[in-house]
Amino acid sequence: MRLLISFAALFLSVMLLQLSSGGVGPLDVLSGLKLDFTKQEIGLLGSAHFLGFFIGCWWAPRLMGSVGHSRAFAAFTAAGAIGLMSHMLVVDPYAWALMRVASGMCVAGCYTVIEAWLQAKVTNASRGRTMGVYRIVDMTGSMAAQMMISFLEPAHFISYNLLAIICCAALFPLTLTTVRQPETPASPRLRPSLARNRSPLAAAAVLVAALSSASFRMVGPVYGTEVGLTNEQIAYFLTAFVFGGALAQYPVGWIADKYDRRWVLIWLSIAAIASSALTIFAAGLGTLGIMLTAGLFGLTTFPIYSVAAAHAHDFASDDERVELSAALMFYFALGAIAAPYAASLLIDSFGPKALFVMMAVGHMLLVVFGLSRMRIRPSPVDRTRYTYAPRTSFIIGRLTGRSRARSDE
Repeated sequence: MRLLISFAALFLSVMLLQLSSGGVGPLDVLSGLKLDFTKQEIGLLGSAHFLGFFIGCWWAPRLMGSVGHSRAFAAFTAAGAIGLMSHMLVVDPYAWALMRVASGMCVAGCYTVIEAWLQAKVTNASRGRTMGVYRIVDMTGSMAAQMMISFLEPAHFISYNLLAIICCAALFPLTLTTVRQPETPASPRLRPSLARNRSPLAAAAVLVAALSSASFRMVGPVYGTEVGLTNEQIAYFLTAFVFGGALAQYPVGWIADKYDRRWVLIWLSIAAIASSALTIFAAGLGTLGIMLTAGLFGLTTFPIYSVAAAHAHDFASDDERVELSAALMFYFALGAIAAPYAASLLIDSFGPKALFVMMAVGHMLLVVFGLSRMRIRPSPVDRTRYTYAPRTSFIIGRLTGRSRARSDE
């Protein structure tokens, strides 16, 4: 308990970062619609965020090695705040895309620093409790961030200034802590081929997880507006998705430890296809139906990344875990960069239903690929434990690696 209390500053910074970075995505969509941005331009903003996220994941460990944890955290936070405050100074979608690159760098860089700090201080005895609290703080902040758009006025400088203030406030807990900053960890080598070689199915599943998550969170407000939701209802729509994903983690983890993880991935994708179809049909059933299907969609799609990561680690040795986690994050970032822009193009051409048709097609392809992979090689008998895998930084594997003990140990 004393160790968790010492991490309070880090967890508070995580909460504030989630409120700031999680709120800007839906706010940008609603602001863009109000300012008559095209749907493609709005999709570009979501893709730009994940481009910045990828850059931040890659650069942050190197910057920490040069200037230390606190200075790197301050630099990334400043970049995020500048990006937020600049929105209403230059009202142009391509300028906003550059600002979203800065916001993406901010969240990835700051999470990298926080997770490096946690990894240096946590012990094997406290790892499980620490990761549990970290997950709760992260999920709670994510849900609260979606709710912020219920009162943030789109395309208004006060809304963006408020998010910038929250972003800057994240500086205080970490930079003013009296805990001595740890030694800088070596940055993991980025070897995308490692994930593909260990488990092609896991790499494909991570791409599909990015397709679902990034499209829903970055373009979902466009869908909500098209089907007649108000800003407050869109906030509940996005929150229901995250809440459904949070609820799914424990039961899906239990199932993934008990049964063949390839079948778990396949049935999750089949359920995601069904929930996509239900969401399309629920558009005519009123607000409650839309909310329930959004939660169901989160329930069926959110755990796919963690199940895929567990399946990939089943084929990896202990000394590969950090690099394998980074490789999976690389594939997630690639999918997340492409998905929002592709979704916006489809919505513009075929209407709001195209968002869920696109995601259903992605899961259908994953089902086919999963079945084909089952014919090629058997599932490993000696498996790792299922671990919730946050999609936050390339070094998250340092925190989760030791918790992936073999199930027979």
